[in-house]
Amino acid sequence: MKLSLRVGTIAMLACAIFVGFAPRPAAADGDDTALTNLVALASQRLALAEPVARWKWANHKPITDAPREAALLADVEKRALAAGVDPAFARAFFQDQIDASKQVQNALFDGWRATRPPEGAPPDLATSTRPQLDELTKSMLAGLARVQGMRDAPDCPSRVARSIANWKALTRYGATGSSALATALGHVCVAGGVGAVG
Repeated sequence: MKLSLRVGTIAMLACAIFVGFAPRPAAADGDDTALTNLVALASQRLALAEPVARWKWANHKPITDAPREAALLADVEKRALAAGVDPAFARAFFQDQIDASKQVQNALFDGWRATRPPEGAPPDLATSTRPQLDELTKSMLAGLARVQGMRDAPDCPSRVARSIANWKALTRYGATGSSALATALGHVCVAGGVGAVG
């Protein structure tokens, strides 16, 4: 299955969105800049699911790596405190990132089994992909600090949905990518889920 997530394009668009926006909490007045930035970061992280999947495929590794996932979540909880983010919120958000990434990786594995495996040498996770994931973790924690104040708002789910819709208008998403992005942002709001845009 071919996913329409392209690392370079998504990274470039994300950088363009970040330019000129000073870090500040998300406003309750409908300014969704902080939410859009978080959607962009989640998209960047999802784009890295492909090189991770290629490495796992080439090295005959399972998609789920429970010890690494547990270590990431424990580390995120510690770093959340320093970033001024509720550790429980950070843990739930990053669990969603893990689940969304595995959604994409499973779809890729299914496609490779049904058609043909990926060509070329897989990327080196230690020197290329994991450093990018680490940088995204830092940026995401800062992003969580900026949206934390609007998590209880009644319109939070619909604002997240609108931010996703706006982001998708700038990028190209297939069904798997869209579903994974919704998973990645499922616990941004206290109510959970991504609301419908009316």
